[in-house]
Amino acid sequence: MPWSVRWVGGHGAQSQKQCKKSSFAFYQAVRDLLPVWFLEDMRTMEVFHWEDGGKVSAYSPSEALLYALVHDHQPYARHLLTKFPQSALAVPSQNFSCCQSSAPHLAMAVRYNRVRILFRILKAIQALPPSDRAARLDRRGCSRVEGGQTALHVACELVRPECLLLLLGHGASPCPRDGAGNTPLDTLLQQISHAPAADARAKLLCLDCLFFFVPHDLRFAMKQQLLDNRQRWQELLGENRFRCLVGLAPPSLFVGAMRVLIRTIAPEHFLEALDNLPLPHFLKPLDLKLES
Repeated sequence: MPWSVRWVGGHGAQSQKQCKKSSFAFYQAVRDLLPVWFLEDMRTMEVFHWEDGGKVSAYSPSEALLYALVHDHQPYARHLLTKFPQSALAVPSQNFSCCQSSAPHLAMAVRYNRVRILFRILKAIQALPPSDRAARLDRRGCSRVEGGQTALHVACELVRPECLLLLLGHGASPCPRDGAGNTPLDTLLQQISHAPAADARAKLLCLDCLFFFVPHDLRFAMKQQLLDNRQRWQELLGENRFRCLVGLAPPSLFVGAMRVLIRTIAPEHFLEALDNLPLPHFLKPLDLKLES
């Protein structure tokens, strides 16, 4: 079988070479969407990777989940999150994450737009002790590589409306600031400003979803720019969104009603309860049917 790797113990250049071969074999097997049982046999018995300092390590569930995210191997991600709910979301080794303060799985799921795997990760986070949930949901990325962004910042920067709504609905805060002092709302407004003709509908959909969750008194850095360039921003956002953002008018009745309804939904039941809201289908923010 082309993915089988015979491991010979020891240290030095030969061991490092074997590690690279072994590591690539596992990466290739996940990329090729091989069966879960086969991947787990490889992970637990056959494959290793080389860490800084000359340490030979087997792949952890956390590191395997990162590969599953990259290649959208949904059955393998589901298996890892079901069988290893704690260790699958643990901090990976330094070879897999630039910042060791917390695990990068949420941000990576958003970056690769793996909506179904993101949903399962969020479900797994809801099963953690309450004290751990906020730290996971609002984890800031490495300041040097990721600019201190949370997963919600990434969803706004890359204009991922499905990811954004899932994060907010499962308890991610819309208020954290990244390394530059920007809230997710600032990040989204910058995207709307930079290229208004591209993905305009998706950007405004993200903004509408944010409206349901941001507090009315949120302080955001872009507010003064909106006021200084009123005509341009009115054209970009529409009169109602603009006036609401800068505090010249209250939210629309629909936004106000959605805020009330959403507050009644517990994060652990968000998607199911969102689908069951007593609203016509066309009024619901997004059609997220991910259970199947």
